[in-house]
Amino acid sequence: MSALLRSLNPLAVARGDDVPDAVRIDGHTLSRSDVLGAATALAARVARAERVAVLANPTATTVVAVVGCLLAGVTVVPVPPDSGPAELAHILTDSGAQAWVGAAPDNEHPDVPQLPVLPVRLHARDWHHVPEPSPARTAFVLYTSGTTGPPKGVLLSRAAIAAGIDALAEAWDWTERDTLVHGLPLFHVHGLVLGLIGPLRVGSRLIHTGSPTPRAYAQARGTLYFGVPTVWSRIVEDEESARALSGARLLVSGSAPLPVPVFEKLRELTGLTPIERYGMSETMLTLSTRADGERRPGWVGTPVAGVETRLRDEHGADVPHDGESIGVLQVRGPMLFDGYLNRPDATAASWTEDGWFVTGDVAVVDEGGFHRIVGRESTDLIKSGGFRVGAGEIETVLLGHPSVGEVAVVGLPDPDLGQRITAFVVPASSGPEVDEDELISYVAEQLSVHKRPREVRVTSALPRNAMGKVQKGKLGTDGR
Repeated sequence: MSALLRSLNPLAVARGDDVPDAVRIDGHTLSRSDVLGAATALAARVARAERVAVLANPTATTVVAVVGCLLAGVTVVPVPPDSGPAELAHILTDSGAQAWVGAAPDNEHPDVPQLPVLPVRLHARDWHHVPEPSPARTAFVLYTSGTTGPPKGVLLSRAAIAAGIDALAEAWDWTERDTLVHGLPLFHVHGLVLGLIGPLRVGSRLIHTGSPTPRAYAQARGTLYFGVPTVWSRIVEDEESARALSGARLLVSGSAPLPVPVFEKLRELTGLTPIERYGMSETMLTLSTRADGERRPGWVGTPVAGVETRLRDEHGADVPHDGESIGVLQVRGPMLFDGYLNRPDATAASWTEDGWFVTGDVAVVDEGGFHRIVGRESTDLIKSGGFRVGAGEIETVLLGHPSVGEVAVVGLPDPDLGQRITAFVVPASSGPEVDEDELISYVAEQLSVHKRPREVRVTSALPRNAMGKVQKGKLGTDGR
């Protein structure tokens, strides 16, 4: 049986090593034998397919659909449940998915391919032997958010996923004794690869809460929790729920920087210092603070096992590891992707000649190898007064001020400085009135003085695309 899904070893199940509550999701409780039996039955029916789509709702059907396809060696294309017609049409057409497994969206738009549906039978059971697929086989095609054009399909192999999960299990001391709790979407690396395949490989229990509400997290009584900064921000606002997490072992935050006040409030209410980590669809998670190591707010730690990193400036030269100098982060390791589907030019452009993946993120590294991500090179690297400044670290600081609800920092043209650091601030709904001078001083006190905004502009909303990403190119273009 699949080495990727290590805890579903049929011999272990046969000798009585079953776990009656291995997965709890959407009102269903599945034992390991439930998952294995239903998934093996599905594998026999889907085995002749090459690539299939799975509507990634947080349900037991999705769990069995994904596991069954992985057992059969069939590539899964997870599809966001809220995809609009344009996104849905692009994903299905670009991926070449041959069928839906489990369920299809209720969408009859003429541009959306209408594929056959292979139902998932949760109560079906099959115990026949399934040959082990090649480790090089593509397990998932994950589509990026598409901030610079149509979403690209990221090809993740079975070997890369196994390496990524094992590296994090080592860093976090994640074992079969844990119960993982999260309410993250099942169509991204965070929720799907780490949050679903992770526990099935490591052997821990999984509780998926559906919506990641503070009450749901508190009631789950897990040992390991995954969340994004929005989730943790809501939890610290509900002090009773936050304190209920004090019995956990690790609280992991990712996908965006965790504001320092939220980091500190979590530590105060739970007694636990959050783990922060960094990754992307193309690399999975390559940097993390450790269960047995230092954890600093705003820093994402050191490379996990098997990963190497380096910083390069715009001329390709090394950037010193002094905790201040900014460079573009490049990585290499066994958990990286195999390329973009149908995009050989984009694949080639993302790698250096000597085999490093160019993340497009800008970062700093200190003398001890700790990394801090300060933004995207394309939108967040600001060159002001001879300094290279990352917009992301300024945004993280500003989000810690009680008057700031949302913020985006950009570099606007300036005849003297080259680019003027400008913060666009959406006021907090229940905070004090925004004081522009106070915010400028607030940043200068926490970061180097040259990183302070030279201007703060108050706005009612930030421009966003259909995926909710801030469109920084539109800021400052209308005179506001």
